[in-house]
Amino acid sequence: MTCSSTLKPGWSPMTIGLMVLGFIVFWPLGLAMLAYILWGDRFHGMARDARHQWDQSPMKRSFQTGDFQPHGYGRTGNVAFDDYRARELKRLEEERARLDTMRAEFDDFLRELRRAKDQDEFDRFMAKKGHGPASTTAT
Repeated sequence: MTCSSTLKPGWSPMTIGLMVLGFIVFWPLGLAMLAYILWGDRFHGMARDARHQWDQSPMKRSFQTGDFQPHGYGRTGNVAFDDYRARELKRLEEERARLDTMRAEFDDFLRELRRAKDQDEFDRFMAKKGHGPASTTAT
């Protein structure tokens, strides 16, 4: 006689007890047990369905063929549209690069402007104290 004690999904005294114990110990364990009680009998089917959807997805083919693009833009099958999209993306990348260089130039301009303002304030402070190049002290 073999005795096997397996935990099966459904409302049984053992699953209810484990769920309550899970909530007492650490609430996500109780929540996981509740999910197992409610949907445990569908887990195998859900895994099979997810595997089937992955097998049918274009993303899997992109990963297998190696033409996966990080932006998520794959070929649509319409050559004219794909060419148009490639041209527009290239144009946008060039525009972005141009804007980045303009931003860097403007940041440099602001940095130089702040430096010049600080230098002017420092020179006025030193002149007011009598130690700067604007004042000539006779000894």
